[in-house]
Amino acid sequence: MRDVSSRHGDRNRTKGASSGRISSAKSGTDWKRLRRMSAAEIRRGIESNPGVPGTDEGFWKDAKVVLPRRKEVVTMRLDADLLEWFRQHRGYQTRINAILRAYMNANSAR
Repeated sequence: MRDVSSRHGDRNRTKGASSGRISSAKSGTDWKRLRRMSAAEIRRGIESNPGVPGTDEGFWKDAKVVLPRRKEVVTMRLDADLLEWFRQHRGYQTRINAILRAYMNANSAR
C-alpha cells in the first residue's frame, strides 16, 4: 500500500522540514553586521552606492501587488537526464514552471 501522503491532492507533510543537509551556498551579506546597524546607517549605505537605484515615491508610483498563483501538485514523467540537469541548482521546480509558462505564453497567441 502506498503512503497516505503520496495520494493526489494531499499536502506535503515534509514541507518546511529540515533535510538534515547543510547548504554550502555563501551569502554576500554580513547579516550580523546588518542587524547591528540602525535604519539611518542602512539608508546612508544605500544612498552612497551609485549602483542602487532610488526607491522614492516615483519608483513605487506604478507598482502593482502581484499575488503568486496557486500551485497544483502533479506527477509527471520526465527523462532522467533532463531532471538531473534541472536539479543541479536550487529552485529547479520554479525554473521548470517558468519555462513552461514562457512556452504557454509564446504559444497562446496562435
